[in-house]
Amino acid sequence: MVALVSLRPGAAAAQSSAIAPVRGEVTEAGKGTPLPGAVLRWLNDAPDANAPVITTNSDEAGRFTLVRPARAASRLVVQALGYRPDTLVVAATGAPYLRVALRAGQELGEVVVTARGPAYSALTPANVQVISSRDLTKSACCNLAESFETNASVEVTTSDAVSGAKQIQLLGLDGSYSLLTVDNQPALRGLAAPYRLGYLAGPWIESIEIIKGTGSVVNGYEAISGQVNVKLKEPDKTDQLLFNMYGNDLGKFDVNLNASARINPKWSTVLLLHTDYLGNRVDRNNDQFLDLPLATQFNAFNKWKYLSGRGLVSEVGLGALRETRQGGQLGFRDTGDAAFRQHYGTTQATTRYTGYAKTSYTWPSRPFQSLGLLLSGTDHDFTSRYSYGYQTYHVDPDPTRPPYLVSNRTSRRYDGSQRTGLATLLFQSALGNTAHVYRTGLSFLYDDYKELLSDGRTYLTETPAEAYAREHRARRELVPGAFAEYTYQNSRNLTVVAGLRTDRHNLYGWQVTPRLNLKYDVAKNTVLRLAAGRGFRVANPIADNAAMLASAREFVIGPNLRPEKAWNVGGSATQYFTALGRPATFITDYYHTDFQNQVVADMYTSPSLIEINNLVPGGRSFSRSLQAELQIEPLKGLQVKGAYKYLAVRTTYDNILLPKPLTPAHRAFLNLGYASAFDKWRGDFTVQWFGQRPLAHVSSAHAHGSGQEYTPEMAPRYAALNAQVTRAFKRLELYAGVENLTNYRQPNPIEGAATPFGPTFDAAMVWGPVFGRLTYGGLRYRIE
Repeated sequence: MVALVSLRPGAAAAQSSAIAPVRGEVTEAGKGTPLPGAVLRWLNDAPDANAPVITTNSDEAGRFTLVRPARAASRLVVQALGYRPDTLVVAATGAPYLRVALRAGQELGEVVVTARGPAYSALTPANVQVISSRDLTKSACCNLAESFETNASVEVTTSDAVSGAKQIQLLGLDGSYSLLTVDNQPALRGLAAPYRLGYLAGPWIESIEIIKGTGSVVNGYEAISGQVNVKLKEPDKTDQLLFNMYGNDLGKFDVNLNASARINPKWSTVLLLHTDYLGNRVDRNNDQFLDLPLATQFNAFNKWKYLSGRGLVSEVGLGALRETRQGGQLGFRDTGDAAFRQHYGTTQATTRYTGYAKTSYTWPSRPFQSLGLLLSGTDHDFTSRYSYGYQTYHVDPDPTRPPYLVSNRTSRRYDGSQRTGLATLLFQSALGNTAHVYRTGLSFLYDDYKELLSDGRTYLTETPAEAYAREHRARRELVPGAFAEYTYQNSRNLTVVAGLRTDRHNLYGWQVTPRLNLKYDVAKNTVLRLAAGRGFRVANPIADNAAMLASAREFVIGPNLRPEKAWNVGGSATQYFTALGRPATFITDYYHTDFQNQVVADMYTSPSLIEINNLVPGGRSFSRSLQAELQIEPLKGLQVKGAYKYLAVRTTYDNILLPKPLTPAHRAFLNLGYASAFDKWRGDFTVQWFGQRPLAHVSSAHAHGSGQEYTPEMAPRYAALNAQVTRAFKRLELYAGVENLTNYRQPNPIEGAATPFGPTFDAAMVWGPVFGRLTYGGLRYRIE
């Protein structure tokens, strides 16, 4: 069948040297569902029969972009496995947006997948790596923290040896410097940061995008090192039912249930349920402390989606979470009994509610033009207690601090609440043709923070009002903003995205955020990217350093903290090639982050304190990240990923430039993944090697003066090995695996464990595995 595509009147008849590419989408006729993987190619009817054939494939949403040959009219062939091919005649003038609906062909038997898309996108102007839903099944993936185990770009670290919390690092910087978004909306920010990686269940996730660099201005001003975008299951595209159960030899189990329904062609919904529980008291290293806290979580999220079929799309989501944790010594119980209170213990309880609404309208006659409104809100409350017990030692006053008395019973208390609202109005259109696209909009951010940090200390020279001000922190942020972003894409090899946003912060005045991303295709399979931009964030000094609460250190927070500001500049080179007849990818990237101001947590200068203040005048703080990664398929079904990363993260502490604690300078990564025919058997093996990293123990002797050279204590090098095997049936998958195969453990994850109420207690210098080897198993049952 041949169809003629008519173009809008007024299009320029003359060809320019840069002809705008053809864009569009491929769907299934009669249903309107996207067809990913459709092949689009120009018929080579030119006089030169040896001219190359230009092809592309539709993405997961059925969309495509295809470079157009400079001919008066060209025939475009669209094909998809199991569907009847179609041919369209496309004139050379104008910039059409094609909607191609393919009709189902004859039913096919079994289909063998012989190739998969590369993890690094060749189309996006930013450096984007995608962790697919298939990648997420290569490890236990009980929550977001475990979703990065087979990825080299993001490191996941254990915050401390008591709470069990985990954090991500990107470009060598803590997770607070990377913007975490859920379905491209900022989420899990602020006071949720210490435990946020446990608030998203792995089976809820469709894919994860890791974006290095400051990214787009549309998502706000907080991204400094990059962005991690989590895409949750879509109501109209996910399985009707997915049941996942997991258990390990520590006694922890997870249960997940995803259920979706297409109510009619316009309405669909998905319900995501998760619970996990650990009630077993485990102490494998015999330090009388739980290796993991006792924990219970109930988590639910419900999404509704509406497709009008006439350009209007709306989506609403509601979520609720309740989590409790109890850690510390084996003998501790949170019962109020005096006998139990003589043991060190911690408790945390979190209640969280979230909601969002997204509505967009696309002009039917101008499919490149749309208007969207995004609304979201969060209510986050938590309480926590540390170091329950009776004081058994006398504290000598620090000469730099006023003298204080310590009550007989010590209890460090940290409570907080955060109310957040975010609204964004976004308009997108083109200038002349779709080679020039722009996005502009308005945003408004509301943040209301309340925190209480009390450690039982009473200063003799302090009035009740001063004591209240020291223990209570509160701020309310009102931030209206405006942004604009322009994208230029020629028909051959160049894409430029330039963005600028300005925000009026009620506490810190005007903030300007410029960002630039450039992609240049040097050759057919060679892509260069450059990125530069500025980021801005208001620090949460306690939440950002919550791991230090599990130590004897006293928090000393400066009175006039300023916002953190940094420039991030870097780029990448990606080479796609063929090795042994199969596709392969090599990518190397380098990023430099330089802070104009940073809220620095100094753990070096005083062993008994964590001093949190602005970067000293004339001080420096920077991160340099270099990574090289190779992905190949040496044998059919065997995928190999290997990477090396070098990090140089330095900050000025007490007028001397020192490496950031707990950040290794060198890291190596290797992942082997094998899948048999029809994916009946799958196996994965991962090795992560970590180089030496600096420590800042409470008991360390910091015999240096201001500005004098100092060499921190270094943790040893070590490697962690993980393996998993999966057996797939028609609807059922059974999997089993081992983490930390060699049973390597940090010898003393808790310093001063024998005297937890003494001045040397420190559970925050965790650099290696705490509980050794872990074995697990589980099942996945799905109805598509």
